Amino acid sequence: MDDSSLLWDDGALVTIDQRALPHEVRELRLSTVDQVIDALETLAIRGAPAIGIAGAFGVVIATAAHTVAGVVDEAAVQAEADRIAAARPTAVNLAWAVRRVRAKVAEGADVVLAETLDMLAEDGRVNRAAATNAADLVQRLCPDRPLRVLTHCNTGRLATSAFGTAIGTLRVLSERGAIEQVLVDETRPLLQGARLTTWELAEAGIPHRLTIDSAAAWAMATGQVDCVLVGADRVTANGDVANKIGTYGLALAARHHGIPFVVVAPESTRDPDMATGREIVVEERAAHEVTGFGGVATAPARTEVFNPAFDVTPGELVTAVVTENGVVHRNDPSHGAAIADIPRELRSDPPHGAAIADSSRELRPDPSHGAAIAEVARELYRRGWMPGTAGNISVRTGATAVVTGSGLSKGELTERDMVTVRVADSAPVSDHGRKPSAETTIHTAVYRTGSAQAVVHIHPPFATALATRSAVPGAPTTLRITDYELIKGLGGTDPAAADIPVFPNWPDVPRIGADIERYLFDHPDALPVLFIAGHGITAWGDNLSQARDRAECLEALCELVSRTGSPAAFGSRDDILEIGLT
Repeated sequence: MDDSSLLWDDGALVTIDQRALPHEVRELRLSTVDQVIDALETLAIRGAPAIGIAGAFGVVIATAAHTVAGVVDEAAVQAEADRIAAARPTAVNLAWAVRRVRAKVAEGADVVLAETLDMLAEDGRVNRAAATNAADLVQRLCPDRPLRVLTHCNTGRLATSAFGTAIGTLRVLSERGAIEQVLVDETRPLLQGARLTTWELAEAGIPHRLTIDSAAAWAMATGQVDCVLVGADRVTANGDVANKIGTYGLALAARHHGIPFVVVAPESTRDPDMATGREIVVEERAAHEVTGFGGVATAPARTEVFNPAFDVTPGELVTAVVTENGVVHRNDPSHGAAIADIPRELRSDPPHGAAIADSSRELRPDPSHGAAIAEVARELYRRGWMPGTAGNISVRTGATAVVTGSGLSKGELTERDMVTVRVADSAPVSDHGRKPSAETTIHTAVYRTGSAQAVVHIHPPFATALATRSAVPGAPTTLRITDYELIKGLGGTDPAAADIPVFPNWPDVPRIGADIERYLFDHPDALPVLFIAGHGITAWGDNLSQARDRAECLEALCELVSRTGSPAAFGSRDDILEIGLT
């Protein structure tokens, strides 16, 4: 099987015309900007990664067309690039790819082409990496059985340039012998699932069945689905996902039935500059796509139509977003709040999928949580473990958490010094003039990856010093402590040994949070304590008292190791190296 869906041949972009599939494999040769735009708008080329790379080739064509005697008319090319980028506004990959290559326009068409070909090669590598990461995740979530996977729309080599994202994941799982059957949504109204995904799965020899979109929830209810795998056209900073219309309903059904809902996409599909799904422009397409198909009218003439091409799934319904970098967003349905438990002020606006707090109905921290946090903070301050303004404490409240404010002495905190933040993205929803602690992203990372209800982050001297001595620059490592009775107090299953991760102390605190979230997701059996080199320790538990007690035990253990010169060990989780600490 030829794995490439986009080729460059003698000044033209060559691809498969997806409108003709599955009955005809028709080559499409595009040599003008207008032809590229038409192919994008009519879905001859579709799928976020493929759209992006095709758009970049359009800029190559524009640059060549507006070059005379070696001189590029940059203004004309940039105008053409604007037209290309506007052809499909929902998919972020198009704007991303056009932006990347238009920076090379002044250097000439050959340089723009070289950049686009690099992008094309990258896409295949990226898709394989993302698909492998997602397959690993799915097998951790649904271990020890052949899988029944449901997918929506088309996410294979036709939607990318090679291999695919969600379908790429199915290919990896199939190679591992882990697929029993794939249930394919037909994907109304243009039937990308029926016409394209079934064609690709048949081509790859993966067993599958086709179903109507409205049967998917019933398939889940009757035990025919172990996992849902979809792609994405845009992922916002808080984990909201724009994808083919019908995805949101699948996510709701999957959450209700406790089924993992996994999004597989390249990093280029993530849009960190867009805070939430509310900002996504959702394309609406022509009425004739709904009122008929294949030239046959299926509705009365002049019937009004609502035909959005995409919907936006709130991040709290997404079990995980997986890219070539691994899991970049996680919200375990077994631990996260159900939709009905999310305060109305935090519920997503159905048309846009934004998890935005209504500023006219401010969420206020529960005074009892604030008072309890302040009391523990003052206690730890007196011990010297939260000196000055250092350290922070939080308590989870469903889809939100109450956390200590930034820049405040922990010896003088009151219940009025707390900030309420969203667990999904750490954004404050009530602050009373305070800013949340800088380490809030560490707290929310812990909440998103487990069932913790309270987190304590402190700076006790022995634990901080031991972690700093054990750190490996630029990478997480693991400190092992053995043979102390106090190990039982950390909450692990082995009373004789504790393996505790040590994370690098990045200046960018959200990066620390991202490291922690990735680690905890990959190691669900990890102890509820961790070190950050030069930055103290974090502990969590089912309540504030338990989180504090675990932090106390960890500091006491580190003091014992330091004072007695007991041997400890550090290294990777799988290869811990013995060292002496005397």
